[in-house]
Amino acid sequence: MNFTLNSKDYMDYIVAVNQELNEKEEYITNLDLATGDGDHWANLHMGFTKLTEEKERLEALDISSELKEIGKIMMAVIGGSSGVLYGSAYLHASKVMKDKEAIHKEELFEILNAMLNAIMERGQAKPGFKTMIDSLHPAVEEYKVALEEGVSVEELCKRVAAAAEKGAEETRNMESIKGRATYQSNKGMGHLDPGAVTMALQIKVLMDKALEKRGN
Repeated sequence: MNFTLNSKDYMDYIVAVNQELNEKEEYITNLDLATGDGDHWANLHMGFTKLTEEKERLEALDISSELKEIGKIMMAVIGGSSGVLYGSAYLHASKVMKDKEAIHKEELFEILNAMLNAIMERGQAKPGFKTMIDSLHPAVEEYKVALEEGVSVEELCKRVAAAAEKGAEETRNMESIKGRATYQSNKGMGHLDPGAVTMALQIKVLMDKALEKRGN
């Protein structure tokens, strides 16, 4: 069994992420206030709200063009380093979807892997630096293993989402190598990285959407 995500489905995913972010405004902001300047939620909110407003235009595009436009909007609207990183991630993802009509299991892995590589390269960061990479990297690794094992869509989605969540939780015991938390005496130890938390949130919503579209 497989799943199929078209351009409209992907924008439905973006809208769902925006809703989740809105519901978790206080939680995410407080996470960021503990280690940063408290603007992580506001920055992502601006980006995903703008994308939601552009939903009708974006979902009319082919997948590759849609991902490219999402990247350009994120780069233009999201403040700080997050805008550049998310923008780069989506621009790289658009390249792997060139000439492809829809996202299936293998394509979604390629998208997430391209995003991971773009973020690591642009941000000059790697797993263990206490960033969004610490939830995205284990999710991509688990996705790869699940594909190799040929597990069901249900198990794949469950394992990928769980890996992202576990990765975000593990940032609590990491010292920050990048970002404002590096200026603190404890390097953010004992606190979750808000970027990893919001990345895990996105991966969970994406896996839920893929699960919803299985067998179509």
